[in-house]
Amino acid sequence: MARRWLALLVVAWLGFGGACLARAEDAPPAVIHLASEEWEDYTAADGHGLAWDVLRLVFEPAGVTLDIRTVPYTRSVGLVQLKEVDALVGSYRDEAEQVLYPRWNFDSDHIYALGLASNPAPTQASLGKYRLAWVRGYRYENYLPNIKRFNQIERRTGILSMLKQGRVDFYIDALTEIEAVVKDADDPAQYRYSHLAELPLYLGFADTPQGRALMALYDRRMEQLVQNGELKAVFERWKQPYPFDPNG
Repeated sequence: MARRWLALLVVAWLGFGGACLARAEDAPPAVIHLASEEWEDYTAADGHGLAWDVLRLVFEPAGVTLDIRTVPYTRSVGLVQLKEVDALVGSYRDEAEQVLYPRWNFDSDHIYALGLASNPAPTQASLGKYRLAWVRGYRYENYLPNIKRFNQIERRTGILSMLKQGRVDFYIDALTEIEAVVKDADDPAQYRYSHLAELPLYLGFADTPQGRALMALYDRRMEQLVQNGELKAVFERWKQPYPFDPNG
């Protein structure tokens, strides 16, 4: 009888220990290592910006601290693929291979075309008629229709001269980046930018146990924050459109 009780105690202890171990393995890590290009007032290297505030709200109440690494966008993709960081910031869905994408986006990119004010404003339907350019790595050809001729450039400097000299018809980028380009123009009235699309922005997670745990946490937290409305205050504070507004 005593042996029987001892066996039951051992089985119960093993079951309890196994459950504790499973819970420990399921728990997310205390830090998420993030790689991002530096975008002004969005993902600044010093940690300020809309995206960092959103991600702090997502992770920090769950006990996960942000560790930020500022690199060019294509480098951030490579770091995730090499599993040297947990996630990259600001990717379009399924944009990169060997990267895991969550259900929830955290924002949307407002995509515009910048051109000379003397040219007709482009639309998605008319993009195929024009010579386009954008920064290497963004792959807008996968997300905008009718694109036929495009060049990828290494950096945003020199865009205005390309437009003035007629080497390209339109430059495509997110609104904040285009506004920064036009701000440096001698005569901003020479240029016009036209809205093309809204593209959801995601974290792209590393295909590791830690990356999967963080992605699951991210999706849970994003769902909670959208449902309870807590996330909206962050966008209002930065005076940016709220991407989850049911009224558009």
